[in-house]
Amino acid sequence: MKEFVLNDSPSGKALKIDYAKELNAEQLDVVLHGDGPCLVLAGAGSGKTRTITYRVAYLLEQGVRPDEILLLTFTNKAAREMLSRVESLLAGGVKGIWGGTFHGVANRLLRTYATEIGHSQNFTILDSEDSKDLIKLCLKDIEVDTTSRRFPSAANLLSILSFARNARHGVRDTIMKKHPHFLPLEGVISRIAELYEARKKSSDAMDFDDLLLNLLRILRERPDIRDRLATQFRYVLVDEYQDTNAIQAEIIRLISGSHSNILVVGDDAQSIYSFRAADVKNILSFPELFVGAQVFRLLNNYRSTPEILAFANNVIGHNQGQFKKDLHSMRAGVEKPNVVAAANPFEEASYIAQQVLALHDEGIAMREIAVLFRAAFHSQALEFELMKRDIPYEYRGGMKFFERAHVKDIVSHLRLIGNPKDEAAWMRVLSLQEGIGVATAGRIIDHAVRNNGSLVEILAVQSAGGGGRAAKGWEGTRNLLSKMLPLSKKPGDLIRTVASSSYREYLEAEYPDHTDRFEDLEQFARFADVYDDLKTFLDDVSLTDEFGVKRADEKKQENEEKIVLSTIHQAKGLEWEAVFVMHMADGKFPNPKAMGEEGGMEEERRLFYVACTRAKSRLFLTYPLVTGEDSFMMGNPSPFISEANQKLLEEVHLTRPKPSSFHSRSRAWHDGDDGPTIVLDKMGEKTAPPPIVRKSFLRDIDDLL
Repeated sequence: MKEFVLNDSPSGKALKIDYAKELNAEQLDVVLHGDGPCLVLAGAGSGKTRTITYRVAYLLEQGVRPDEILLLTFTNKAAREMLSRVESLLAGGVKGIWGGTFHGVANRLLRTYATEIGHSQNFTILDSEDSKDLIKLCLKDIEVDTTSRRFPSAANLLSILSFARNARHGVRDTIMKKHPHFLPLEGVISRIAELYEARKKSSDAMDFDDLLLNLLRILRERPDIRDRLATQFRYVLVDEYQDTNAIQAEIIRLISGSHSNILVVGDDAQSIYSFRAADVKNILSFPELFVGAQVFRLLNNYRSTPEILAFANNVIGHNQGQFKKDLHSMRAGVEKPNVVAAANPFEEASYIAQQVLALHDEGIAMREIAVLFRAAFHSQALEFELMKRDIPYEYRGGMKFFERAHVKDIVSHLRLIGNPKDEAAWMRVLSLQEGIGVATAGRIIDHAVRNNGSLVEILAVQSAGGGGRAAKGWEGTRNLLSKMLPLSKKPGDLIRTVASSSYREYLEAEYPDHTDRFEDLEQFARFADVYDDLKTFLDDVSLTDEFGVKRADEKKQENEEKIVLSTIHQAKGLEWEAVFVMHMADGKFPNPKAMGEEGGMEEERRLFYVACTRAKSRLFLTYPLVTGEDSFMMGNPSPFISEANQKLLEEVHLTRPKPSSFHSRSRAWHDGDDGPTIVLDKMGEKTAPPPIVRKSFLRDIDDLL
């Protein structure tokens, strides 16, 4: 390491900060010697934010003016936090640093230079809702029959156009990659893209993508402006560089081209956003792109125990495209990560719920416990189990399962089978059909529903308040509900009937994440297979939903104790004392769709690595052996568990006492019976079960384990 005298600055003033005392050796090296092109590989929990903050403070103490520093982040919160820390370190006097998100900084620059590309300085910024409204106007401009088949929604069209621009792909390539079912509409979508650009231009408006694209255009086309900005920003620092897309990476390269004082901080092992067009190649190719670049490594981890880090290092070591690095824990050891195989998703949920209560009894706060999962639908059985046991939880990364629009759509269909007079359900079901708006749905209800008693009588009404597209929509509703009637006692079959109907086309056209929603509905059907009667199923779903609303109304205190349920993507950058990574089954994690894409397996492994490194002291990896109602084939754990060094893991075996009574084909537990108590068996030593026995309706599969 280079020597540096810390007691004096170039101005002759004493430094306010004792950097050698405040930083470890790795961090100090970055702060003192971060001139020129620098890549800082900051492992999870290694003090990345601290290092950037002190680097900015050090530059200021060396006489660099605040407005000569450009700090680019991915969230305004991150920028505010860093700048606030710098101000605190230096006791004020740091106003004027250019810090913010890529889009925020681009907006500030375009307010000066937008006239160079045909916009005024008063251009309007379109948010996503504005953009969707503009696309709807473009749809009216083109003469295309959007009624012959489900046409992409404005949200879907915006998703396609945005990804194409950020990834620098053509519209056709993007459709083939993201939405192949829209390929016959490629010509129409390309025309919409042209009209959308024209309307933005005539409106003197830019969407979020334009902020970056137009800044890049200016930097390319106007060397004088590019040189002016490079002269102004003598030092450029970029946080989370592994999450940059092609446009952001080129902006950074051009704006720092004349001086090359570019310091990027990131971790290739945590690059998990390719679906947003982020490209891990940006960080992997940095040393080649910036000749003579220094590469620093922050490997001292202050978050996780040695056992957790040993496993995480082993996991990510199987990736080929990466910078090799092993994190070192600065904490004392606790125990190895636990691997738990459950008979089915219900037993998996029961184990997690019991273990949460046990951890809480040990003194771990609820808010310090998180359950992470690859896809939202993986949490379904757990959400129900937590509600049944009255364990409060906060869901991140979307809405709770029973609050999601497509789940409510399905439940509304089932409600009509149970109660054909349910007008709220009729309104939701009818609104899903093309050609039926609120007014038409109201006429249909008045004409067909209120004048008839049974669902058979209602469905016998052939014309119910309109012709043309409305009549076609009513006919579609009649046909679907008629197919459902003979299945009225089997909720799982009812759900599958709706999910395989024209509703599937509705999801494809309406939502960019339609594939995940299909998975939600299949899991919902499997969940419903436990029930043999519709009434009990709808009661449980309705009461569960009502319970969640009641809890949200009654407990609004900020310090309320809740565990966290989150997708892994939403958990990045966070940490908890105890972390469960659930549904770690082959075919579930890694995601089968991702495995079919270039680099998909390695990104899935990085995602698992991110999940593991969220844990401070305790890490649990759980998976069900059986996920289907009628399939009794033994499943396998995720390959990420199988390929790991098994000596780094502790296997936990679950046993359960056989119940004394069952009912129905599903062999569900009686609501009045005590739920099954899971007994843990670690390394052959049985432990006493947690002293919590609650009501449950968990399925039981004898002797699977």
